Amino acid sequence: MILKLIKLKRSAFTLIILTSTSFLSFASITVHHLKWADTLGTYQATATRINDLVNTRLDVKFDYTRHFLYGKEWVTLKPHAYDTDSLSLDAKGMDIQEISLVSGARKSALHYTYDQKILRIKLGAIEKPGESYTVYIAYTAKPDLLKSGGSAAISSDKGLYFINSDKSDPSKPVQIWTQGETESSSCWFPTIDQPNQKTTDEISMTVPAKYITLSNGKLASQKQNVDGSRTDTWKMDLPHAPYLIMMAVGDFKVYHDHWKTIPVDYYLEPKYAPFAKQIFGNTPEMIDFYSKTLGVDYPWNKYAQIVVRDYVSGAMENTTATLHGESVQRTARELLDDNQEDYIAHELFHQWFGDYATCESWSNITCNESFAAFSEIIWSEHKYGKEKADADRLEKLKDYLSTFSHTSPELVRFHYKSREDVFDVVSYNKGAVILYMLRDLLGKETFYKGLHIYLKNNAFKATEAQQLRLAFEDASGQDLNWFFNQWYYKGGHPIISWDQKYNQASHQLEIKLVQTQDTSSLIYKLPLALDIYTANGRERKNIIMNSGSQTFFFKVASPEYVNLDPEHVLVGVVNAENKTISQFAYQFKHAQNYIDRYIALDTCLKSSTNPASLEILSLSLKDKNPKIRTHCIEGLKAEIPGFTEKLLPVIENIADNDVDNLCRAAAISALAKTSNTRYETLYRKGLQSQSLAVDGASLMGLATVNQTAALAEAEKLKDENSTKILEAVGSLFFKSGTDEHAHFYERVFSLGPDKFFTVFNNYLYFLVESKNTIIVKRGISLIRTRIESLHNKDYTATLQQAYENIAVAKRNLAAQTLIKTDKDAYLEQSEAFATAAADIKAKQKD
Repeated sequence: MILKLIKLKRSAFTLIILTSTSFLSFASITVHHLKWADTLGTYQATATRINDLVNTRLDVKFDYTRHFLYGKEWVTLKPHAYDTDSLSLDAKGMDIQEISLVSGARKSALHYTYDQKILRIKLGAIEKPGESYTVYIAYTAKPDLLKSGGSAAISSDKGLYFINSDKSDPSKPVQIWTQGETESSSCWFPTIDQPNQKTTDEISMTVPAKYITLSNGKLASQKQNVDGSRTDTWKMDLPHAPYLIMMAVGDFKVYHDHWKTIPVDYYLEPKYAPFAKQIFGNTPEMIDFYSKTLGVDYPWNKYAQIVVRDYVSGAMENTTATLHGESVQRTARELLDDNQEDYIAHELFHQWFGDYATCESWSNITCNESFAAFSEIIWSEHKYGKEKADADRLEKLKDYLSTFSHTSPELVRFHYKSREDVFDVVSYNKGAVILYMLRDLLGKETFYKGLHIYLKNNAFKATEAQQLRLAFEDASGQDLNWFFNQWYYKGGHPIISWDQKYNQASHQLEIKLVQTQDTSSLIYKLPLALDIYTANGRERKNIIMNSGSQTFFFKVASPEYVNLDPEHVLVGVVNAENKTISQFAYQFKHAQNYIDRYIALDTCLKSSTNPASLEILSLSLKDKNPKIRTHCIEGLKAEIPGFTEKLLPVIENIADNDVDNLCRAAAISALAKTSNTRYETLYRKGLQSQSLAVDGASLMGLATVNQTAALAEAEKLKDENSTKILEAVGSLFFKSGTDEHAHFYERVFSLGPDKFFTVFNNYLYFLVESKNTIIVKRGISLIRTRIESLHNKDYTATLQQAYENIAVAKRNLAAQTLIKTDKDAYLEQSEAFATAAADIKAKQKD
């Protein structure tokens, strides 16, 4: 599962906040520093295994009108350790028609009780360990009648989703798909819905013959039925956890690729099928890289990736069949600026870490998610080089540190209120950079040898972090309890303050380190590197800090610069006391990696009025890495000394010529802030670019100097779906102040949430100010449809808050309008909003 939490909370979701005047102000939802103590819960034990799943066979049909699944199940199990005469299965909100014990062709009815959550079945006999038995269940799953739950990372937990099944939205395909993590597979078939269970499976889906199906494993058979339907049977011969069982049904085009003899297929909506190879084309190379790195070949008989609408998270690593949200679907032009390759790499790595070897409990989700997040870094390193990998790693560390300023939960988390709580930046980002730190400590060869041992020892099993420790100890010959105790079983992170002194007479360099975090429960043992720069070059020293305050001495001739943790592998904060801008300038010019340059630049941007910063800013604009150039552009201010003479000409050149689209777009946006008419030619040139990011920035730039020309260009771009274009066009159309662009906003509502939220602010302003009752009522209907159809609670809450407040805004405008006809129109619209909002609120299941 890719962590959507970060992306959601950093997105431009907005809530309408009514002010005392007639206009509206908007406030972004932001990530606040979290207090881990607020989320502590009871001890969460690993689920006891009384019966073990062996095989799950399903025969399912779908009711597209009622959103029901009619299922028949044959579930085979074995007692785990002791004799048993009973079986408990998770089954959420179902109608049960029959439960029987199956023996050959014979069925014997079984007694059971059911509380709409758990089926408690009396087996009628004593079953012994090692001996299998099969239970037949006929049932109806009703996912839409379940109470909605979920989390910020996985926003809905009803397991089975019907998309546009009534075909009310002509722009959206009809689809069915499932989402099992964490324990939602039991919303559509009875099972023991725990990650420490493993089962083979066989799923027969009866669907309209025009649709394509996908499930785990191999397509074993297809049968045409006399009623025009078709039954597809998918068979999974290797065991995997119930939450990884999946189905998808819809109108997809399939692009066939391969790795060695293993099929690698990409399922997309027909209009995106021509771009399948551009979107997913690196997948075979990823499989090859991960197989060789781990010393374990891809362990399954196929790998498919499918893209669906209205997905409830980023993506999901169902065994052999990853499911992606629609943000991965892009045109060739959109792919010029950005792709979702981190999602693709992340979910693929789960096929080893999560699917092949699975966390035994949600407390040990680090065994799944930390590795998948780590895989994004090593793929970048392999494919694009260390600079890209360092940039990715820095972003993960920053996201973690910005969420938890000094305290955070443990990586292995035995206490939580909800299992959904563990899907956070600790399990993903912090876990990923801890693994990178461990790789640095052990060395690549030993680290990957440890992963190989871990996978081989735990193939098709449930596992925990202690088994990971044992594998690394086996590979390295070292006792690593100290490392796992402080990084896996304790929360928080170290905060290191350090200072240096040099005695010219004795040629002695003194380095004092202090751990300034709360050391009452833990003082970190920290193997650290130290780079000392002199006129003769750079010398690396290795030290171990294992007390709260420690001083190290080195004999060295006239050090020019000292760099603590030069590879930036420490998962924590390093504060250099009394470090000057001149020293940061030395760091930028002489230190070894991207992160050094980024930190130096970031410091100078925060002290940009210091004349000494100018050199670093100038160098940053010419840096080889586009992320450095972009970060500099976005942080610059016109009042910086020397900005006009030294920096502005470089920004102009970047805006006109940079080879990186996002960097060029950032430069164009920076020039647009000047509202200088001399840039009109540059903006018009930018509008000829193939890059949609450059187009969008150029359009906004043109609007600052020639509104009429910008509107004309916006008309040409209004059918593009790129968020960069939508944002620019939406803003211009709103500012035009006419109702003629209503169709643009209405079209955007047919796109995915990430895209329509790009123009949501402008659309709300548009509806508030419009006096056209027909357009406003149509807007009400569009927003209402979205609220009722979206499965993501964050999106829904945003829309509903807007819905409730827009009625009040209309009433305020009506009260301040002197012309009676306008006042009547506003009041009518206000009542329409208020009535619809109340109706929607009453229908919400959550």
